Amino acid sequence: MIPIVSRAGRLAAIAAAVAAVFSQHAVAGGADLAVLDAQALEQRAQWTDQLIVKYRKGTAGFSLGDAQTLAKAQAVVNRAGLQMRLLRRDARQAAVMKLDQRVTLARLREVAAAVAAADADIEYVEPDRLLQPMATPNDSRYADQWHYYEATAGLDLPAAWDSSTGSGVVVAVLDTGYRPHADLAANIVGGYDMIKDTAVSNDGDARDADAKDPGDWVAAGECGTGTSASSSSWHGTHVAGTIAALTNNASGVAGVAYGARILPVRVLGKCGGYTSDIADGITWATGGSVSGLPTNAYPAKVVSLSLGGSGSCDTTTQTAINGARSRGAVVVVAAGNSNANAANYSPASCSGVIAVAAVNRSGGRAYYSNYGSVVDVAAPGGDMRSASADGILSTLNSGSTTPGADSYAYYQGTSMATPHVSGAVALMLARNAALTPDQVESLLKSSARAFPATCSQCGTGIVDAAAAVAAAVGGGTGGTPTPVAEVESNNTRSTAQSVTANPAQVSGSISSSSDTDYYKVTLAVGKTLSATLTPPSAADFDLYLYSSSGSTLASSTLGTGQVDALSYANTGSSALTLYVRVLRYSSTGSYTLGLSQ
Repeated sequence: MIPIVSRAGRLAAIAAAVAAVFSQHAVAGGADLAVLDAQALEQRAQWTDQLIVKYRKGTAGFSLGDAQTLAKAQAVVNRAGLQMRLLRRDARQAAVMKLDQRVTLARLREVAAAVAAADADIEYVEPDRLLQPMATPNDSRYADQWHYYEATAGLDLPAAWDSSTGSGVVVAVLDTGYRPHADLAANIVGGYDMIKDTAVSNDGDARDADAKDPGDWVAAGECGTGTSASSSSWHGTHVAGTIAALTNNASGVAGVAYGARILPVRVLGKCGGYTSDIADGITWATGGSVSGLPTNAYPAKVVSLSLGGSGSCDTTTQTAINGARSRGAVVVVAAGNSNANAANYSPASCSGVIAVAAVNRSGGRAYYSNYGSVVDVAAPGGDMRSASADGILSTLNSGSTTPGADSYAYYQGTSMATPHVSGAVALMLARNAALTPDQVESLLKSSARAFPATCSQCGTGIVDAAAAVAAAVGGGTGGTPTPVAEVESNNTRSTAQSVTANPAQVSGSISSSSDTDYYKVTLAVGKTLSATLTPPSAADFDLYLYSSSGSTLASSTLGTGQVDALSYANTGSSALTLYVRVLRYSSTGSYTLGLSQ
């Protein structure tokens, strides 16, 4: 029998392999700001002491007892100078194996390849990587939440809230758990602590139904030889607060989708969280079956993952994401904080996810944010180098180790950008629950507004919650919008350009102070027209909708650089002829007009 090392011994092994995550800095007002060290996270993510072995369904290895099942794998691992024991079976019936020591990912990948080559019944073998939170922590209120309402880099939430608050949507937050903050607790439902290893869980037990965060502080050297101590991050509480903090309660901060509910799934603890636990968390949170766990009474339609690690998407994570999508859930993930190509990070590089980059208060790419072709959209993540108030404000806890009093703090990171998008998706689904994950992604990307500052390879733009909700109300036909070029002259209703494509993205321009553009559309019975107008960043164009007789049916007249959006439902018994107008208020330039029904 392979000996099981003590908890202290396992922590010593962790200390030999993993880097520190937080360094402390003083900020204005005497508050403490814990700033995430991306290099430390990179170092931590290069080691693990768990291996995932998946046998093909229908083979003897898939169903036989553990000793018989793993005999060949054990022999290969032993020849590599390692020992392992079965820790558990995951939701896919893969064997999660615990090694007797922590080794580098490079070495374990070689061992995994040898194990797979030794047994044709094996479907795949891969390291059970430790993924990390992606953030930074500081102090409190709505007026301080620039990331919600400022025209430059904000989410345009006030306009979105006129149409949706996220009511009826459950958002799963896979993170460090949560604290029952007074400005958050009423929006928490169910939850589960998915961490199997008690050295990581830090709560004295393994998996259970208590998803509260006991703290993830570490002592000096606990997460890597020579690393410093760090305080508890309360990362999951901050993320959850951004999505669904209580709002209109005359206290604290607002949440993006404050009518939604948070399903906390604790997958990150001391030194991070294992891929196998995270994958099981994705499965369970979205209504899938995980052996030994009760059925989730609150299946989530949005999964928010503000975590990650280096390396391309692994099979375990991709399989869990595929399952979540098959159950209709939208998976939103952080691009990463390493100022590098997100294609080399997981789960950002997984298929079927919405990968989120971070912008600063000026609307440009935050200095730490990952980028690349796998990134779908961007959202406010903050940059606290010059001022803490340029970070993202949300709920927190004052305890440096174990829980203390409720508090609020500014953090920065793609971890903070991600819940903005998760909340926006909840707003969309609350208005149109029939949207598929692919339709949500398409509408979110097509309704995003142009970057006002440099953000190369940050996706299609900054998520605009109001425009996204309007697009969702339109019904979401899915697919890529058909490009339509403006054809002059179209400056009156009688000369309006007819647009029949659905969805359509019109490329037009306002060339002078007297220029105005009309587009003619036919709205079918029972359909809702959604129109979104994205002007140049320095221009103010307004959006109007008229009936066939010229009566104004709807309008949107936001300020300079802001995306205008409107929707109109045909509740009558016959099709309607409608006219969408782009009207100049100030400046000139090119615009895009999204139309869908």
